[in-house]
Amino acid sequence: MIPNKLKSGDEIRVISPSRSLGIIDLEQRKISIEALGKLGLKVTFSKNAEKIDEFSSSSIEDRIEDLHEAFRDSNVKGILTTIGGYNSNQLLKYIDYEIIKDNPKIFCGFSDITALQNAIYKKSGLVTYSGPHFSTFGMIKGNEYTEEYFKKCLMAEEEFIVENSTHWSVDLWFLDQHNRKFIEDEGVLIINKGTSEGKILGGNLCTFNLLQGTEFMPNLTNSILFIEDDLESNAETFDRDLQSLIHQPNFNKVKGILIGRFQKESNVSKEILIKIIKTKKELDDIPVVANLNFGHTDPRFTFPIGGTVKIHVQDRAVIKIVGH
Repeated sequence: MIPNKLKSGDEIRVISPSRSLGIIDLEQRKISIEALGKLGLKVTFSKNAEKIDEFSSSSIEDRIEDLHEAFRDSNVKGILTTIGGYNSNQLLKYIDYEIIKDNPKIFCGFSDITALQNAIYKKSGLVTYSGPHFSTFGMIKGNEYTEEYFKKCLMAEEEFIVENSTHWSVDLWFLDQHNRKFIEDEGVLIINKGTSEGKILGGNLCTFNLLQGTEFMPNLTNSILFIEDDLESNAETFDRDLQSLIHQPNFNKVKGILIGRFQKESNVSKEILIKIIKTKKELDDIPVVANLNFGHTDPRFTFPIGGTVKIHVQDRAVIKIVGH
């Protein structure tokens, strides 16, 4: 199921299935509301979004109530998560997936939200979206690319080609909005060439791997995996997390791998990443491209989990989202 696109005047509901809205500064919230307003979208907040406990989250019951209510409310046309965190996988067995099936709508976020997005796709068939959180729209500078691809994926029907941004950043922008440090983009890293088409699965790798061996893990057959990890990863952990994914049923039917840009703190250089990929014989015959604009650096493009992508990788990489 591909949900209806957003249009001007639509209501967006912000929910906190991982960390709480309570950790987001009031000024940043205001900026996010204004940025979404410029896209023609009206922002509302779930009943329990600001509740906060010792884990900077809230109870399973509160988070499930807000998730169900957001899908049930016919006035709500799209759902944005507040921010990521560590515990959205606590919710998976408590979700009524029939509510989601009966009320399909856009559900967007990234990082820890990966567990919810892939589980929802597996259990209900609803295409979900890896893209900006509500908090992401609180960025004053350098968010144009993020907003452009948010609109291409969630507010338009046409197929679109993903190209890298001219600059990117890994700074703690929310601490100082005006003194930002941007890095010139060096382009994508082509590791393995090839042409393929498949359904998109994945997101944050270590979170996606939490679904392994559960009823919530999507079938990898005919998929193209989009994977990335944050500064808590390094070459060793990325290597073993990727290896764990390779050991999953039907990995031999995966059609390609796209890898998001690493944060500098991960110390995963191009040379190290190439070595990791080249040591895995299971990847020899599929296209692999890295250094793409998704994950835990800014800006980022939005992509559909359960949607369709075509990739053509020779001397350059052409990545086209064709079903979203």
